[in-house]
Amino acid sequence: MPVKNDMTADFLRSAYGGESMAHMRYLIWGDHAEKQGMPNIARLFRAIAFAEQVHAANHFKELGELPGGAAVTSGAVFGFGSVAENLQGAIDGEVHEIEQMYPVYLQTARFQQENGAERSFRYALEAEKIHAKMFKTAQDAAKTGKDMKLKEVYVCPVCGYTGDGETPDYCPVCGVKKDLFKRFSA
Repeated sequence: MPVKNDMTADFLRSAYGGESMAHMRYLIWGDHAEKQGMPNIARLFRAIAFAEQVHAANHFKELGELPGGAAVTSGAVFGFGSVAENLQGAIDGEVHEIEQMYPVYLQTARFQQENGAERSFRYALEAEKIHAKMFKTAQDAAKTGKDMKLKEVYVCPVCGYTGDGETPDYCPVCGVKKDLFKRFSA
């Protein structure tokens, strides 16, 4: 069932656009990191790009067949810099979503009793917090001219939760079983 309230629908469209752009930007920056000899940072960009795709798909699905367009505010930069600069662009985009965008979208969906949109925004917000931390760890390594140390990265295909190392039995955000997670290995 599509959302009933115009404001929540506009926020879903904007979030869809922002997540879609982040998805593509991270794939492009991942290719750049690979060419710069940083395959683990490239893998992290690709894993988080998949998580952003999950968020975009969730927002899109919540709109159902509701028509309409919207302006997109992504809070992120474009273009190439060094790997560390690209990571700063990623961090800035994630922090914008964590501190500005998703708290407002989430509260609006909650106020308007749009349960599906609320869930979609909550899933994205929780994952973005993790993404910002992972990108900061990668940036710390890149600033020294080195690739980051990274184990297997896994992403929940339902909510976009992202982690590395040992996969939890169930997603801590949405509860999906670990065997459904998408893995990004070296």
